[in-house]
Amino acid sequence: MSAAAPLPRNERAFIVLLAVLQGGLMYLAEKGHDLGWWPFAGLAGRVCWYTLVLTVPTMMALSLVRLRDPRFWQHAVGASLAFAGLAAWAAWNATGGPGIRAGEVLGPFGASIAIGLFVALPWLQCRLAHGHWHAPYPCLFEHAWQNALTLALAALFTGICWLVLWLWGALFALVKIDFFRELFREDAFIYLATGAMAGLGVLIGRTQHRAVQVARQVLFAIFTGLLPLLAFIAALFVASLPFTGLEPLWEMRSAATTLIAVVALLVAFTNSVLQDGEGERPYPAWLRRLVDAGLVLLPVFALLALYALWLRIDQHGWTTDRVWAVLLALLVAGYAFGYAWAVLRHGRERWLGAIRPVNRALSLAVVAVAVLANTPLLDPHRIAVGSHLQRLADGRTDIDDFDLAWLRHDSGRRGYRATLALRDVPAWSSDAERLAELERVIARTSRWGDWRDPSAPRPPRDAAQLRAQVQLAAGATAPDDAWWDALAARRDDRQACAHADDDCILLTPDLDGDGTADPLLCTLGGGYGANCKLHARDADGRWIVAATLGLWPQGTPEQAWRRQLRRDLLDGRLQAVPQRWPDLRIGDGRPQRLEPVSEPPRPTPAGADTP
Repeated sequence: MSAAAPLPRNERAFIVLLAVLQGGLMYLAEKGHDLGWWPFAGLAGRVCWYTLVLTVPTMMALSLVRLRDPRFWQHAVGASLAFAGLAAWAAWNATGGPGIRAGEVLGPFGASIAIGLFVALPWLQCRLAHGHWHAPYPCLFEHAWQNALTLALAALFTGICWLVLWLWGALFALVKIDFFRELFREDAFIYLATGAMAGLGVLIGRTQHRAVQVARQVLFAIFTGLLPLLAFIAALFVASLPFTGLEPLWEMRSAATTLIAVVALLVAFTNSVLQDGEGERPYPAWLRRLVDAGLVLLPVFALLALYALWLRIDQHGWTTDRVWAVLLALLVAGYAFGYAWAVLRHGRERWLGAIRPVNRALSLAVVAVAVLANTPLLDPHRIAVGSHLQRLADGRTDIDDFDLAWLRHDSGRRGYRATLALRDVPAWSSDAERLAELERVIARTSRWGDWRDPSAPRPPRDAAQLRAQVQLAAGATAPDDAWWDALAARRDDRQACAHADDDCILLTPDLDGDGTADPLLCTLGGGYGANCKLHARDADGRWIVAATLGLWPQGTPEQAWRRQLRRDLLDGRLQAVPQRWPDLRIGDGRPQRLEPVSEPPRPTPAGADTP
């Protein structure tokens, strides 16, 4: 059955009911998590639940043709088993220790699974239509675009429905009837209504074939006009490389992303123009030659992207992001070389006809990569953690540059276990300061938070204890007793040397130029970054906090940054940088700070030599 065949009444009702059930199951997971029900109490159970609820019903709603077709139910059961296994592995990776940032694991998992399902779905739909796995290319093309536009239409329809409901509630709220507004804010209503709206949107997309066809024709017309322009841009870029060289590419952090985007757009536009490959040639001969030139040069972009990634990996090692980037770049390279090969076969068949087998083969490759990357066989976290540990062991990564925070929080269960194992590595076990840093990182339950329990009571400390704890920087002088007493009395400030194990350094520069010291207390506690507080006397002569300064790592590992900051503070390497432009007061108002747009060159003093 083709994608344009009408759906029977029972099948239409099933699609909407399936979407409502999907919303209800999502609501059940939320309430179960709040109430501690199994399997929703733990992250692993929620990951498996959400994966199955979001994927399998969506696949069923998009592919349903006949409820009595046994192949439809075979697909549903097979997909449920496959997604359950993949979700279980992702949940294992995202759990296993406190403070693991699950989003670093589950974000790529969700994106890759969604892409894999989208690419695999036309194969399942064609099997339902033709009864076998050997899917004709026009069938794959038709279902792929039908699915994409149906999902887009469902999202648009859902958004419009919620806009109408918001207007409904706001309208009645004008006359003090808040029932509808409160109803629309209830979680149960939100989940069930959104499911019903999405189901109706899918049903509209699957039944209003004429509207979908018109939308597709408009998109294809746009892509047809842009393809020669994009091909010309690609050819012009490659022609400029002998004059610019490749060095500017390697200086850009986003070079690989831009190069991959060019290939992806050319591939998408070319498919849109060719469609199922059965139509007429869309361009005159000279424009086809221009498109051919752009497609033949696609391998240049793919190879440059791979080389840019290799340079980063060779310099800094693998990370999970780089593993995913390389997998994407390899798939893009497959399309690039396949399309270039298709151009060279013009003499044997119609224009770019060889693209069809390339698309078929690479669609299966995309599905395979999406599956394997979420299994132990091609686990990005295993590759990234192993790379970092190996580079540390063979000396390619200096211990001061080793990113403990990334390993501890951002690389899943494997990274957490590897962080615990560092306790036995001589570089840490033989160095008390490094071992203390490692223990603080291990104890921290949040990537950016404090390793200590914020609700734990803090024993009071007097001025004498603070004097023993606070280290004076080079050239600093201890403040008077009133300052120490004020610091000891400030029990509500957790960032001002509040804990007995805080690393506290005091500097006493004269920042305002009045001839008296201005105590600046910097605390390097158990949290991310550091905090400095500038103290001054108020009108009554009491010590108060006059200003604060938050310090954060800037593109360097936190531990190396913290050690360098500590050395700079202890050495008293601090200087006041005067503002070029003063604050302005207009009339009797408060002083206002000028926000510079750019820093113009300072004028040359009179009599100075000029070059």
